[in-house]
Amino acid sequence: MWLKPEEVLLKNALKLWVQERSNQYFVLQRRRGYGEEGGGGLAGLLVGTLDAVLDSTSKVAPFRILHQTPDSQVYWSIACGSSREEITEHWDWLEQNVMKTLSVFDSNEDITSFVQGKIRGLIAEEGKGSFVKEEDPEKFREGLMKFERCFGLPEQEKLVTYYSCSYWKGRVPCQGWLYLSTNFLSFYSFLLGAEVKLIISWDEISKLEKTSNVILTENIHVCSRGEDHYFSMFLHISETFLLMEQLANYAVRRLFDKETFENDLVLHDPLQITKRGLESHAHSEQFSAFFRLPKEETLKEVHECFLWVPFSHYSTHGKMCISENYICFASQDGSLCSVIIPLREVTGVDKADPANRGVSISTKGKTAFRFTEVRDFEQLVGKLRMKCNAASSPQHIVNTEVALGSASESPKDFDVGPSKMGQKDNSKTVSTEALMTVYHPQDAENLDSKMLKEKMKEQSWNILFVERGHGVSMFRTKKTRDLVVRGIPEALRGELWLLFSGAVNDMASNPGYYTELVEKSLGTCTLATDEIERDLRRSLPEHPAFQSDTGISALRRVLTAYAYRNPQIGYCQAMNILTSVLLLYAKEEEAFWLLVAVCERMLPDYFNRRIIGALVDQAVFEELIRVHLPQLTDHMTDMTFFSSVSLSWFLTLFISVLPIESAVNVVDCFFYDGIKAILQLGLAVLEYNMEKLLTCKDDAEAVTVLNRFFDSVTNKDSPLPPAVQQGSNLSDTKSDHPKVDITDLIRESNERYGDIRYEDVQSLRCRNRLYVIQALEATTKQNVLRVVSQDVKFSPRDLEELYELFKREHFLSCYWNVNSPVLQHHDASLPYLDQYRIDCQQFRVLCHLLSPWSHCANRDSLALWTFRLMDESSDGLINFKQFACILDIMYNRSFTDKLKLLFKLHIPPAFTEVESLSPSKGGDLSKEELIHFSQLSVSSIEDTLESDSLKSSPEKGKGKVDIQAYLKQWQDELLKKEENIKDLPRMNQYICRLILPE
Repeated sequence: MWLKPEEVLLKNALKLWVQERSNQYFVLQRRRGYGEEGGGGLAGLLVGTLDAVLDSTSKVAPFRILHQTPDSQVYWSIACGSSREEITEHWDWLEQNVMKTLSVFDSNEDITSFVQGKIRGLIAEEGKGSFVKEEDPEKFREGLMKFERCFGLPEQEKLVTYYSCSYWKGRVPCQGWLYLSTNFLSFYSFLLGAEVKLIISWDEISKLEKTSNVILTENIHVCSRGEDHYFSMFLHISETFLLMEQLANYAVRRLFDKETFENDLVLHDPLQITKRGLESHAHSEQFSAFFRLPKEETLKEVHECFLWVPFSHYSTHGKMCISENYICFASQDGSLCSVIIPLREVTGVDKADPANRGVSISTKGKTAFRFTEVRDFEQLVGKLRMKCNAASSPQHIVNTEVALGSASESPKDFDVGPSKMGQKDNSKTVSTEALMTVYHPQDAENLDSKMLKEKMKEQSWNILFVERGHGVSMFRTKKTRDLVVRGIPEALRGELWLLFSGAVNDMASNPGYYTELVEKSLGTCTLATDEIERDLRRSLPEHPAFQSDTGISALRRVLTAYAYRNPQIGYCQAMNILTSVLLLYAKEEEAFWLLVAVCERMLPDYFNRRIIGALVDQAVFEELIRVHLPQLTDHMTDMTFFSSVSLSWFLTLFISVLPIESAVNVVDCFFYDGIKAILQLGLAVLEYNMEKLLTCKDDAEAVTVLNRFFDSVTNKDSPLPPAVQQGSNLSDTKSDHPKVDITDLIRESNERYGDIRYEDVQSLRCRNRLYVIQALEATTKQNVLRVVSQDVKFSPRDLEELYELFKREHFLSCYWNVNSPVLQHHDASLPYLDQYRIDCQQFRVLCHLLSPWSHCANRDSLALWTFRLMDESSDGLINFKQFACILDIMYNRSFTDKLKLLFKLHIPPAFTEVESLSPSKGGDLSKEELIHFSQLSVSSIEDTLESDSLKSSPEKGKGKVDIQAYLKQWQDELLKKEENIKDLPRMNQYICRLILPE
């Protein structure tokens, strides 16, 4: 590897290096102790220890080349190598391309300048691809070389970054280097002859967390395959942990989220993954999730500043976050103040109070936001003005709509363009009113006590709007949350749900999208639409809105449109219950965008085949129970009870267990606080029933206690008619449980568990996602091994090891060759046996590693024919059962079975003529040749016989040939030959080598 030229004093280096070659201008040296018997004695051990501890790889590479000039004591390091072959290649290049040119220079200074310029040019040429995005390309190149030399991983493995740290092996720390790459966490240490090398695959990690104990104040705990590993003494442990979390999350997303992996440009191409890119990706995800913005938004700038709060007459300290289309602010002084300003709403950006570095932003709602103490405020004003001008231009609006539309389309031809918007009148198909206004209109003249309370709530919100603004750019403060906890008024519920969820931004960016989607989706017939039709009448059947065609049709349109928009989710049970509640308070298009916000942002991965997101949040819930309700966890012997009983709470936001008039108050809090509100309420429910749960003897009794509690929850202030309220229809004689008001329950959950922060929930989600995925993967492995074990004679341990090798080859080859036309990413929706499949190239690798026939001259041809024999579906892929069965024949079956296998390999469809295009390789095939031959379609035995018979038979061309007769005749001839054979000839030595393992 070429190095940036650095001065080296040869006098100080003679004890560490041995000279092997030299000429007038260059010297090739070998590291003392490298390649010597016994490691070079004590000097070699000391040098090896220095190599493991020091940061500069130019000092620890076993070979290096120095540039020298006559009569000079100063040398320049220009190249290093991890092997003799690599350094010799550099030496030969210098002799052939540089040595002849140096003789034309008159002075040593000119010679040195020329050599340095040449080496820098080579480095720049090499760095055009891989290292250009790294913060310090030169240092990264050195770290990469050491990574490759220490671990010997394939060239395609992308190193992301590396850190100095200590690895605790027992009670003794080993100082070394931690390397983070796209597929592995690796550690290397060499101290006084003791070498420690550790390689852990990211997708095998079940626990990743920051911990502390008496000995170590802060360390990173990694659990993989039941083994615990501890790393400590990081310079920036938070930065390291964030990157490790990102890489582990990147690996597990490949396990269950195939579509996201393929559509994400950063994840899809491992060469694009860098330390800076991962950090930026993580911050953008946190930013979008916190402010409920579209996923496409990327965090561009963050400024610490103060925001003037006019209604409180003070400035709150916080951070201004800027993306492509939004300016957001969140306080950090405990005032819980936040603001979201879409650029589409901005009318002006000006400098305000230059002495305090102020920036003033005016919006269409006639609200002015004043930020002060902004660093580089003049440049910021200029940037924001340019953004606002671009956002207000018609061309930008059109492009934005098209881009957003294309990002969320169905895989089929679905083009939503502004030219089609507004040309068709869909008012007859899309409802423009919330169902609640149709079925429960408010009578303004006859107001009872509940309606008076409802009007007082509306008045409180109107006062808030006057003080803090109305619309997407309103100030959101502690008072806003207090009003949400009391329950949003019926008349404002749909509007505020849309605002707090961020769905208002999606709808504003995609005008006409829903009506176009309805037109395209109605009439389609898929598995999702069949399930939707089956569940339509089960969605709030007691409510009059869904006892009529109006409500049922609206529900059908929303669910079908979403299934068309997102075929990866399609339709999942519980979506119908949630959507029916949304339709009660929001217009049809608004309900659609609320469903998008819930499924794709607020409850990620909830509504898929394996409900990963719900399982993750249940694991978070269990962890919070251990922390906040330890008495309950001590009493319950099995924590899975909480998972089974709370699944419906998370999937339906308590709608399926609470009366509708109480459940909508929970939905209010969910749209404001996210999943945090559901976790808090779940803890409050368990605490409220603590005494009864502690007396329960089994799970069934505990479930009964909770069900009776939910039946007793009421909403005394609900203005809904008694015929609609589910709680009021229950007779008081059915339960002796005292009535509990939902407002009091939610308020208590906020008071007791309001200290649970959003950041803590996200951290718990990341940690438990690894555990949940590994648990699901363990279930998949158990099911596959149980099925396959019935057909093979391998021991359970050997079969498990074969499965791990098969799965590892699938992952590594698949993600090192992301552009392969045949390979597929892991699809968890497939049957267990088909979730992991390999192609012919991957099979060849495993065959050479495991097959007893891998030492013969034509091993590539045998691997090819074996693969073609197993590939019964002719799709270029085989599953683990097929792989295990073929190895079982080779190792565990009888001599006759092995002969039968060899015979099948030499007839179609397995056999095909194989000839390498490169005669120098002999019987070895290139990857391209192997894939080509594996995909050739050949005729079956019957087809081959038919073809041969037609050529030789006088009946050809006279009609259909009786293939069965020919097969019978061929079989009879074979039987006669067997009867005539008296002495078997000696078996061909080639066949013996194939059958009998060496």
